[in-house]
Amino acid sequence: MGLKLRPLGDRVLVKPIERETQLPSGLVLPETAKDKPQIGEVLAVGPGARTEDGKRIPLDVQVGQKVAFPKYAGTEIKLNGDEYLLIQERDLLAVVEEE
Repeated sequence: MGLKLRPLGDRVLVKPIERETQLPSGLVLPETAKDKPQIGEVLAVGPGARTEDGKRIPLDVQVGQKVAFPKYAGTEIKLNGDEYLLIQERDLLAVVEEE
């Protein structure tokens, strides 16, 4: 039985997208030479933060979007053998759109 994670408040569950490990020249980068991913796919979003009077502020990101985030943003979580990041929306840098 797998576990499911539902973010609270203004948090976003992101699955980091690994960069290519092979350079155009054909060289393969070892695990130690790879940087932490800084782009990921949004898998779940919380309901939004609350204002002082209790109203919800909806999030700007949606499930399925790709987002950019700082190298050491969020909290790393292992769930069902996979690694995820739980990041507050204000720590996201941008939505990545493909042309």
